[in-house]
Amino acid sequence: MYFALMGTMVIAGIVGYAAERTGFTRNGYVPSIIICIGGAFLFFFLRIMFGLSLGSHGLNAIVSSIGALVIVPTHYRR
Repeated sequence: MYFALMGTMVIAGIVGYAAERTGFTRNGYVPSIIICIGGAFLFFFLRIMFGLSLGSHGLNAIVSSIGALVIVPTHYRR
């Protein structure tokens, strides 16, 4: 379980960096990475506690990171 958590965090960090690098978001590198890691961390524990899953840990990390990037910045931006 520890390796799955660490892998999820690494994949989320890569997704956050890639989203900023490609211009998908304009938050800055560090905020995008933090948002992605937070979303992946939340979804990881939802998978453990309630069994919610979309497939593998990697797919869950990618989908939850992109979802967090879409939801969080647009919610607080006017």
